[in-house]
Amino acid sequence: MNFDFIMTEQEAKNRIEQLMHQIDEHNHAYYVLSNPTISDKEFDTLLEELIGLEKKYPQFASKESPSQRVGGEITKQFKAVKHKYPMLSLGNTYSEDELRDFDERVRKVTGDDVEYVCELKFDGVAIGLAYHQGRLIQAVTRGDGVQGDDITANVKTIGSIPLRLKPGDYPEDFEIRGEIFMPRSSFEKINADMEAQLLEDGYNEVEISERLLKNPRNAASGTIKMQDSAVVARRKLDCYLYFVFSES
Repeated sequence: MNFDFIMTEQEAKNRIEQLMHQIDEHNHAYYVLSNPTISDKEFDTLLEELIGLEKKYPQFASKESPSQRVGGEITKQFKAVKHKYPMLSLGNTYSEDELRDFDERVRKVTGDDVEYVCELKFDGVAIGLAYHQGRLIQAVTRGDGVQGDDITANVKTIGSIPLRLKPGDYPEDFEIRGEIFMPRSSFEKINADMEAQLLEDGYNEVEISERLLKNPRNAASGTIKMQDSAVVARRKLDCYLYFVFSES
């Protein structure tokens, strides 16, 4: 579609800001509320217009633009970043005795008035997202708990992660943590597309089976560390956030 019509710089700036706001709202409705308000075709048209204007008027392009979700940035080496807050991992156990020992340790510290809550866990990749003045500035993996890898370019392609927050009562600087995961629908589509292409290329069933993604958890882990963020965008990862760190 051609959006190449005469526009003043101020008109271009206003239209870019308007499109960013509209697309953010549609992203929120789709990924967070599970209630899309426009068709995929209408959404793609808005995004195409935004990308076209940002190319023509790069002075008005923003790091928080929804166009960043399309990807395209190549990362040859992921920079190591030290966590501001240690990023610990959950412990595993398959023993009732270990659970009872844990309960005893808890009660020694807190007394006997203890309640436990059990919940299902997303099996994905732990992530820490740093925001400054409502804008996403960095995304870091767990790594060894002391430092992890900066995967900000790849994380920006995930539609459920806001690049900028709506006005609200939140700290100027904070970090929110969660799990990046690959929905089963994405996993199955990637494998189906891959299988069709391999069949077309003449691979047999055994060879195809060896090349397909084995499970969503490993697929998510491998995807989030890919060098080409455009490939990450096409794989449709998702994220569940659950814990906030802040000094204010």
